[in-house]
Amino acid sequence: MKIIPLKEGNFSTSKTKDFTLLTNENVETAKGIKMSVQPFLIIANKDIILLDAGIGWKNDNGKTVISDILQKENIHPDQITKVLLSHLHKDHIENVITRTENGFQATFPNAEIYIQKRELAFAMENTGSYSFDFDTLEKLIELENIVWMDEDKGNITDEISFEVAGGHTPFMQVFWIKENDETVFYGADDLPQESYLKYHLAYKSDFDGRKAMEMRLKWQKEAIENHWKVLLYHDLDKAILEF
Repeated sequence: MKIIPLKEGNFSTSKTKDFTLLTNENVETAKGIKMSVQPFLIIANKDIILLDAGIGWKNDNGKTVISDILQKENIHPDQITKVLLSHLHKDHIENVITRTENGFQATFPNAEIYIQKRELAFAMENTGSYSFDFDTLEKLIELENIVWMDEDKGNITDEISFEVAGGHTPFMQVFWIKENDETVFYGADDLPQESYLKYHLAYKSDFDGRKAMEMRLKWQKEAIENHWKVLLYHDLDKAILEF
């Protein structure tokens, strides 16, 4: 498998979940939590898979960072076959849609988009939360080719499996992609940074911080035993941990 990090940048985020790009000029003075926003593209034998979809940050040329990276990698958006969404916070879904003068359209028109149905219900019950962009979310769920998921765990294909882990949000899901002797694990915001494996903490920013902590301990043990490649969505410096 080929793993391509689609890093949109390093950002600071405020209490109202507004993102500011970190630069050499502001990195020392920026307030708020600092994190990367880094979806991943996995090129496997049978599928080209997008793991979460970022915040839609744009370069100076007016194009999204992700579209520019895909172009450099000679990947056309039409080639992506699956978009796997861990949860529906706004920094994970924006690039799934493209806004146009006539409304919006699917950024990846040939891709099946996998969404946990219970995660959507949770979002719709929390309309006052800054973590969600309801304009984007309402457009997202109008797209064709959505695959609504409602099981706690299972297989999407012979190579792709999932589990509703909870933790960061009550129905956040994580993914494994296995091909030949290689296993890629994506823990999304239950395991967003390498430091989460160094300091075993229950974070107050999570819906159930203790559960997320317990899952990380379990995944770390399995990653070491089975030599996983672990993808880090919010790590400022690192994209992939190899065990």
